[in-house]
This record gives sequence, C-alpha cells and structure tokens, in this order.
Amino acid sequence: MIQSMTGFGKSVLQLPTKNISIEIKALNSKSLDLNARMPSQYREKELQMRQLIAKELTRGKVDFSLQVEITGDETSAKINAAVVKAYIKDLRELAVVGSDENAKLIEIALNLPDAVATDKSTVEEEEFEQIMQSLQKALKDINQFRLDEGKALENDFLMRIQTLKNLLQQIEEIDPDRIALLRVRLKNNIDELKVEVDENRFEQELIFYIEKYDITEEKIRLDNHLNYFLESLKSNDSNGKKLGFIGQEIGREINTIGSKSNYAPMQKIVVQMKDELEKIKEQLLNVL
Repeated sequence: MIQSMTGFGKSVLQLPTKNISIEIKALNSKSLDLNARMPSQYREKELQMRQLIAKELTRGKVDFSLQVEITGDETSAKINAAVVKAYIKDLRELAVVGSDENAKLIEIALNLPDAVATDKSTVEEEEFEQIMQSLQKALKDINQFRLDEGKALENDFLMRIQTLKNLLQQIEEIDPDRIALLRVRLKNNIDELKVEVDENRFEQELIFYIEKYDITEEKIRLDNHLNYFLESLKSNDSNGKKLGFIGQEIGREINTIGSKSNYAPMQKIVVQMKDELEKIKEQLLNVL
C-alpha cells in the first residue's frame, strides 16, 4: 500500500516538573531532509532521535520539534545577573527612562541572548527513555496519517489509470479508420498528379508509408505500463520513485502515439491522456 509523504504526529510527555511536547511534520521531498529544533540540553541526544526518525520516515522534508514547559517549582535555569545588568545599562544609555519603566527594561533584557543560563547540561537516562517512547508514539501517528493520505492517493490513481485505459480503448476503436483515411488521402494525392502509376509499386510504397504511422507496438507497451502501474500500487512497499519511472514510460508511449497519429480525432484523445497523466505525475511527487 502506498503512503503519502505528507503527515503530522504529536505526543505530549508529562513529567513531575515539566511537560515535553514532540511534534513531527512532513512534506514531500526527493530524499530525507530533517530539521530538528530542541533546547540546548537535549542536543547531546539529537543524533539518536534523528536516527529513529530517519528509520521510520525514510523520505520527506521533516520538521521535528521538542519543546519543554516547566510546570514544577524546581528548575535548572538561572538568571545570568551580570549579563542582565549589562543589558539594562546599555538600554538606559539608549533612552532616558523613569523608574516606572525599569520593569519593562528587565523584561526586555531577560529575553536577550545569554540572559538565562542552565546548569543542567545532561539529560537523565530515565527521562530520555520516556522521550524516545513519546517520539515513537508521534512517529506512529504520522505514519498512520501517511497511510490514510496514501489511501486517498491510491483511489485517485486507480480512477485516472482506468481513465487512461478507457482512452486507449477509444484509440483502438478509431485506429482502423485512421489507417483507411491515410490510404485514401495518399491515393487522392497521387490521382491529383494525373500520372500513370504502377499499382504494385504503389501498394508497396503505401505499405511502407503506413508502417511509419503504425502504433501497434506503442498501444501494447502503453497497456503493459498501465497494468504494471496498477500491479505496483498493490505491493506491500510504498515506492513512489518506481511509480514515477513507470509514469515516465507511460508518457513516452503517449507522446509517440501523438506524434504518429496524424489524425485529428486521435490527437484529441492523446491530449486528454496527457492531461490525466500530468495529474498523476503531480500526485506521484507526494508518494513515499
């Protein structure tokens, strides 16, 4: 079953003194493009979290965020008094302020870089194990989201491939008329010349001429590619790249039929086929 590369997963871990919120968002990309945001004290564990995400999601532009909200009395964050005082001094030099605005200056200073420092530089193993379990839950959610989106994509592909099959059937039905028209058109052109023609030689040349416009092989290959696309949709793995390659082959056969058709009704059908294929290709960009 195919999966979409688009997805969202979230998990909240409640600890005695903090809440840890994990969010994962994914969009389509040719490869895995992982962007991670987290507090500095968790950076030492970033590689392990990245490895787990890469194993589960494989491809896509992925945004991973880990946010911490302190809920208890204990905190490892300390105000860097020297830095804050220096900020306030600089702010006062920039503008004349009254004593009633000191609180606002302090608020601004606390939001500036290095105003608040943390003494805790490592993450306890027990806490990290819980974070990894929470991350697994978020990954499970995003994978389920991808499966649900993939089902919608699959239904769309089935509908459009069937449309292409129906259009191919229409081409099969009008192809004899096209060949007959080619013969008549060529015969009329010869008659307009008002010259003697060797009928045997004319038939040979006519056969050679019509062979250049024969699309039998293209019709067979196109039908095979459409069936292969449907077969690949049913596989257990989601392989958007493989489906993309098949889509390219489908497009190649449709283009060849269009260039050989030399028949307005058939060219109109080819335009419809190209339109359907373009919609398939757009959707394939989002398949894992």
